[in-house]
Amino acid sequence: MSEATKRKIVTHEAVNCEIKLTNEHYIVKVLEGRGNNLHEVQLVDGTKTLCSMPPKFRKSVWIKRGHYLVVESIKEGRKVSCEMVYMLYPDQIRQLKKDGDWPETFSEFTDYREPPAEVDSEGDKGSGGEDSETDSLEENVNQRDRPVVYLSDSSSEEDDDD
Repeated sequence: MSEATKRKIVTHEAVNCEIKLTNEHYIVKVLEGRGNNLHEVQLVDGTKTLCSMPPKFRKSVWIKRGHYLVVESIKEGRKVSCEMVYMLYPDQIRQLKKDGDWPETFSEFTDYREPPAEVDSEGDKGSGGEDSETDSLEENVNQRDRPVVYLSDSSSEEDDDD
């Protein structure tokens, strides 16, 4: 079986599978990607730990900050204490909520596929102007807000005077 076919099968399973939680599985929220296929996750009780991504998901499923995963614990791990089993998509999360398997800790879930529509002061959704293309872009959740620092050119002006 070729690599492309394997990726298609894994992606299809990830998107279209029914999630059935067992005693070994639990839901976590991704806080940050740590690199080397490790992600910092928040458990239901609020503690933070590292989660590894098994080789079958690599290069076929991408995880961003704010996504939810179903993981199982790794008994021999200290820093890395769990391994990803499923990535939860919004339809699967809605089904887990309907079944009553969704933890109350993560009740703030919003559909990360659809950006929220902005409401103007007149009550219209969106601006409807030229910037409608930029309004439809969703926010990059992998970048934290960083202050912009402008460097002054005063040092170069002083050098020119000499």
